[in-house]
Amino acid sequence: MTNSLIKRTDTLQDRFGLKTAAYLSSGTTSLPHDISERLRAARVQAVSMRKIAKTETASSMLNTGGSAALMWGSGDGLSWWARIGSVLPLIALVAGLLIINSIQNDNRAQEVAEVDVALLTDELPPAAFADPGFVQFLKATR
Repeated sequence: MTNSLIKRTDTLQDRFGLKTAAYLSSGTTSLPHDISERLRAARVQAVSMRKIAKTETASSMLNTGGSAALMWGSGDGLSWWARIGSVLPLIALVAGLLIINSIQNDNRAQEVAEVDVALLTDELPPAAFADPGFVQFLKATR
């Protein structure tokens, strides 16, 4: 996603530069020769500075981008114990989520079993189960 955003901004900058250059070039026909040559030299200098600035930005991003996630495979980064220590919280989180899910499933099954036991042991006629108000009665007695 970041690469596409960078490419899009580069494309927009290039379009703006081309439109600006075309607009400025269209007005140079009425200028004297010495002024148009100075403008041409200034344009060449600006384009060369732009390429240098773009290269410096890319190299500075590479140099300053060393985080723990990026240094995972490098030799001078983290030791094995530090790597294991950074993965342990993730393992604990996943295990905790699985335990919570299991407990909630057990609780839901227990609630359904309690309702079934209450329905099967209660002395209601079978026609009561077909009554539309029976569901409301069950909700009200909870």
